[in-house]
Formats: sequence, C-alpha cells, structure tokens
Amino acid sequence: MSHEPDRRRSRQPTAEELALWRHITRDTTPIGKMGPPAPPEPLRPPSSPPPSPSPTPARPAVPVSQPPPRPQPASHGIDRRTLQRLGRGLVPIDARLDLHGMTQEEAHRHLGFFLAHHQRRGARCILVITGIGERSTGGILRTMTPRWLAEPPNAQRVIAHAPAQRHHGGAGALYVLLRRLR
Repeated sequence: MSHEPDRRRSRQPTAEELALWRHITRDTTPIGKMGPPAPPEPLRPPSSPPPSPSPTPARPAVPVSQPPPRPQPASHGIDRRTLQRLGRGLVPIDARLDLHGMTQEEAHRHLGFFLAHHQRRGARCILVITGIGERSTGGILRTMTPRWLAEPPNAQRVIAHAPAQRHHGGAGALYVLLRRLR
C-alpha cells in the first residue's frame, strides 16, 4: 500500500465558467475573514484579451416559499387555560361534523345547522373535519371554515376554535367551543 498523496491533476475553470462564477457571486459578501476563496484565474497566453462576460438579463428574485404558519386559536372571552386545553385536545368532544366532499355552499349551510342544533342540545366542544384539501389550493373548506365561524350567526354561538391535534385530524380539523345557552 502506498502512502503517497493523491496527485490528480486539477482542471482549470474555463473563461465561461469564470464569467458565470463572477456573475453569481457579484452581490455576495464574505461572512468574515474566512469567506469563500475566489476561484483561480485561468492561465491565458499574454497575447489573448481577457474574456468579456456575456450580458445576461437580470431575473426577478423568486420568493422563497415557506410553510404556512400554524393557525392560532381564536377566542372571545375565555380564560387562557381553557383555550390551552382546547388547543391541546383535552376538552371532551361532544359531536363531530365531517365536511369532506361537500361544496362550499353545502358545507357552510351544514356548519350553521350543526352548530345551532348542538348548541341547543347543550354540547360544549365539537370537532369540525374539513380535510386538508389539494396541495395546490390548500383546501377551500379548510380556509373558509374559520371565516364562517367568525361570521354571524355562527359568531354568536362560538366562543373559540383551534386547530385539532394530529390524532383528531390535525391541520384538516378544528375544535370548536360553543357558547352555552342560558
């Protein structure tokens, strides 16, 4: 076994590669004294002129897509402890409504009737399953249900709502805390 160092020949970058490197790194700033090393200049015969970089149109910056933030519980007039218990899935679920496969109009109508019916029956917490929806659209029922809960007459029935825990449907479901009738 030989203990000689690896003596592979390193390839010099072409003029085109160097121009591309300069174009890419033109707006960068080294992180500190230990910034990335500049690429080596290519070896050119003294008689050849330096290559001119080809003008490339500037592209608009593409926004980096980040995952949507987890919705925060919405509450009106309840204490923090109850809101935490709701968000953690610790309030017993009295009824479930599954909106899968419904149109927006059907889901909105069913939600209103369901809330009114179960509030009259004395239910405290219900689970509304919206589903996650298509990846491209993000789920219209998932988006609209919190809005419907905040609109009259549902707003008068609902004290708070929070995203469900994973074992109850996760991002595709909501816990809804109903106001008690007096």
